[in-house]
Amino acid sequence: MNLPVRKNSQAESASPASAGQAHAATISISSSPFFWRRMLGFVGPGFLISVGYMDPGNWATDLAAGSRYGYTLLFAIMLSNLMAILLQSLSLRLGIAAERDLAQLCRDRYPRWVSHLLWVFAEVAIAACDLAEVIGSAIALQLLFHLPLMAGVLITGADVLLILLLERRGFRTVEAVVMVLIGTIAVLFGIEIALSRPEFAPILRDLFLPRAAMVTDPSMLYIAIGILGATVMPHNLYLHSWLAQMRRYPRTAEGKREAIRFGNLDSGAALTFALFVNAAILVVAAAVFHGSGHTDVAEIQDAYRLLSPLLGAAGASALFAVALLASGQNSTLTGTLAGQVVMEGFLELRMPQWLRRLITRLAAIVPTVMVVALYGQHGIAKLLLLSQVVLSMQLSFAVIPLVSFTGNRAIMGEFVNAQWMKALAWTVAAAILGLNLWLLVDTFR
Repeated sequence: MNLPVRKNSQAESASPASAGQAHAATISISSSPFFWRRMLGFVGPGFLISVGYMDPGNWATDLAAGSRYGYTLLFAIMLSNLMAILLQSLSLRLGIAAERDLAQLCRDRYPRWVSHLLWVFAEVAIAACDLAEVIGSAIALQLLFHLPLMAGVLITGADVLLILLLERRGFRTVEAVVMVLIGTIAVLFGIEIALSRPEFAPILRDLFLPRAAMVTDPSMLYIAIGILGATVMPHNLYLHSWLAQMRRYPRTAEGKREAIRFGNLDSGAALTFALFVNAAILVVAAAVFHGSGHTDVAEIQDAYRLLSPLLGAAGASALFAVALLASGQNSTLTGTLAGQVVMEGFLELRMPQWLRRLITRLAAIVPTVMVVALYGQHGIAKLLLLSQVVLSMQLSFAVIPLVSFTGNRAIMGEFVNAQWMKALAWTVAAAILGLNLWLLVDTFR
């Protein structure tokens, strides 16, 4: 995307920092000579990002993949996770080296019409993601407390108040709550795996060895691309480049180098954790549903209804619903933050924080309310899967600027991508674009 740089006016360059910038460098880190103490100061952003890799949209794609094709699509989860680790590493590297987030750089470096178009695509991705997150939480509330679906949607949509309350206690509190909820999901699915007693040899085979049918079977390809969209999320690339700047590390070459190293350790560990959760959902679906001949389980409600009878464990369905609720609430927290970063970065809005947060929340929640009002209980699984495919379709509009910026020495300085990294990053970007174009052609054909 070698487009002319849009020159900022003098007024723009002298303008006060946005709220996103105001949050930067607010979290202290240790100057201890001990590696682990300095490392702990950087733990957090990766786990906030990993939330998007285990949200209810992932549940929809993983349930469909596991019940229909057994363990076959585990490789799609592994490949998507490796792509995610690479792209999130580039995102945090961009934020630390350039001291600007991805949305801000798009606004700075591209003509106004291009940056506004990229903003629209980012908002579409956030709306698609929020559809899955809010509906997932609403379904969990319905299963656990028998609330109407619309009531659950409205309750979940009000989580903006929770975020504002948590941020008043410091951003580390938000990170701590998110990590506790992630741990809850992992423990609950660990129990589900133990109850389902899967076959581990086929799991290991399909995790590391791809099947040709993933590309030749249109139905399997559709779900595989849904997994890609549910795993590598566009708005996470914007959010991570902002979160990476929040630590109070020295803004020197050595300080940035250490921040990138610790940030990559945090991100890699968190996304590996997300890989376990994603794979666990598919493994449980494959072992319980596919193994018993229930190959058409794609609705979360059906999975809830069948788990306890098929496993012979009375609490299995309740554990499933509690994990879903934790997943949905977690992802709405980070989704709202991403919406704020995207809107502020692209549009440079100046207004009170509560109003910015409310606007970004409404932009995401209104489409969800409309979908639930139109479709109700019917077709929720198809909508969830479609939302993840829409996410995948939008991914290239975030990935291509990210790869381009991190390979630009004028932006990155000495932290510019090495030649091998440029080649790898552009290969991943091309693969994502190619898979999505293939899906579009195959769909219309």
